Amino acid sequence: MSMPLSEESPLSVPQFTAMKAEGRKITMLTAYDYALASLVDAAGIEGILVGDTLAMVVQGHVNTLPVTLDEMIYHAEMVGRAVKHALVVVDMPFPTFHLGVHPTVANAARILKETRCQAVKIEGGLERAEVIQALVSAGIPVMAHCGLRPQNIHQLGRYRVDRDAEKLLADARAVEQAGAFALVLECVPADVASRITQQLKIPTIGIGAGAGCDGQVLVLHDLLGLIEGRKPRHVKAYADLKSLITHAVAQYRDEVRSGAFPGQEQSF
Repeated sequence: MSMPLSEESPLSVPQFTAMKAEGRKITMLTAYDYALASLVDAAGIEGILVGDTLAMVVQGHVNTLPVTLDEMIYHAEMVGRAVKHALVVVDMPFPTFHLGVHPTVANAARILKETRCQAVKIEGGLERAEVIQALVSAGIPVMAHCGLRPQNIHQLGRYRVDRDAEKLLADARAVEQAGAFALVLECVPADVASRITQQLKIPTIGIGAGAGCDGQVLVLHDLLGLIEGRKPRHVKAYADLKSLITHAVAQYRDEVRSGAFPGQEQSF
């Protein structure tokens, strides 16, 4: 006998997928720790991605390759404890899903067993169909990722838009047929992303793929204006927390140096 869902139950994979048929746009953001995941979840975001981008925005690396499976699990466990409503998806880091079907299933199973997250995400299309099928057969929901594949940076040479429409369509069909419940399209021409979205039954989540996708995902630190340097074209900053935080820290520094902090109200 199935138990009814409580108000605190997170969004399930079937509920997430059904949003496409219902005509509801899907919102996703990354999160890497308890505090920010709590805030993102409270704002009503449907999906939270514990992205391997933590290698760059949290650890300070130049690309996503250095982050390990243990580190992804460490951060995913924090996020999973914080989230009450959103579907939480965890990136499988390089090269944990390139090692053959059985090691990939074992690695993905660790993520689900050691965190409170509900699904994994892997980069790749047709060439990952067998792995996706094996994961789904093992009861592990998979979000696929086509278009720009950041884990292939050394092969690509630089991050760029994937304009091979026929290959993108073939990859999208392959991951859907293999059992993926959703597909991230990264840095794909908007018209191609729209064609893929129209042809698939599973939802597409765009990042730099235009407004025709079923949903959108952004890196939280980009949205909050926390990242220095050149902003990618597909990013929109909704706040300037970098300046706000820098100003607050500088004000604290000045008040400590001047003796203004702590004042009587902060003393016992």
